[in-house]
Amino acid sequence: MIIDTTEVQDINSFSRLESLKEVYGIIWMLIPIFFPVLGITISVLVIVWLEREISAGIQQRIGPEYAGPLGILQALADGTKLLFKENLLPSRGDTRLFRIGPSIAVVSILLSYSVIPFSYHLVLADLNIGVFLWIAISSIAPIGLLMSGYGSNNKYSFLGGLRAAAQSISYEIPLTLCVLSISLLSNSSSTVDIVEAQSKYGFWGWNLWRQPIGFLIFIISSLAECERLPFDLPEAEEELVAGYQTEYSGIKFGLFYVASYLNLLVSSLFVTVLYLGGWNISIPHILVTELFKINNASGIFGTTIGIFITLTKTYLFLFISIATRWTLPRIRMDQLLNLGWKFLLPISLGNLLLTTSSQLLSL
Repeated sequence: MIIDTTEVQDINSFSRLESLKEVYGIIWMLIPIFFPVLGITISVLVIVWLEREISAGIQQRIGPEYAGPLGILQALADGTKLLFKENLLPSRGDTRLFRIGPSIAVVSILLSYSVIPFSYHLVLADLNIGVFLWIAISSIAPIGLLMSGYGSNNKYSFLGGLRAAAQSISYEIPLTLCVLSISLLSNSSSTVDIVEAQSKYGFWGWNLWRQPIGFLIFIISSLAECERLPFDLPEAEEELVAGYQTEYSGIKFGLFYVASYLNLLVSSLFVTVLYLGGWNISIPHILVTELFKINNASGIFGTTIGIFITLTKTYLFLFISIATRWTLPRIRMDQLLNLGWKFLLPISLGNLLLTTSSQLLSL
């Protein structure tokens, strides 16, 4: 049997072409994931630098200034140092839970970014249950902290994990009720629809003015969820040495701090999306019609403007969160639980009932 060499060459070139198409398809599939992860990483580094600079200003210190211009590379230097440190394991602890705990805390928070719209049609997954998917996913993070505390075979670490779980449950319910009120006002649980429902009247169309009580409850609950002062009871140094992360070292120790700042960033982004109009310009389109069209521009310019507006509002709330950390003292554990169960829960439930009644009367 004689085989033509030209046919063999055609078959080989065709197979190479198909393999290249598969490689290009994989690359194009990974690009929408790579750029958000890169942006989130840079944002976390910026938040760490901002917190050090703002805290230095509040306490009248100099702050980081040697690692890079204005100390901007200090967080990167600290992360590199932790990367090369030795990972120690407790001899009598549960090593599987000890290893898995930090990963669960980070991955569960990273998944929340998939439903955040950074600009017009710039969202990884526009789901009908976007905001409730965020709440469901973020509820997994305290499980990782509890696993870390239990696997450390340390009573202080275990107590810190228990505090993290109790605090998360206490403040997850008021936060969910506030999100449900926003969903009722917007007639949708999609993050994109919630932003577009606020776009008609610009600054005055924000849910901040229609839900002022819910906005305050959401801010307090999100600070408690992020375990920021005055709600950092799971890692209170005076009582628990360092909480659930006492026995950790190296990169696993760094993952907890990464998870904390990731959670702070995602909470600030959801404040922007739910209450501050998202990517929309804060000028009523009735007054400036041409400027309002930028909100719905799908090109590179419109997308860039939307991302800039979203990040500006986000970092404004981040400044408030950082300033709060270095201004207010830490509260006791009983005060924290009383605030969540006896004050925020009834008020958020009453806010939900008022919102539901107003929506029914408007039909």
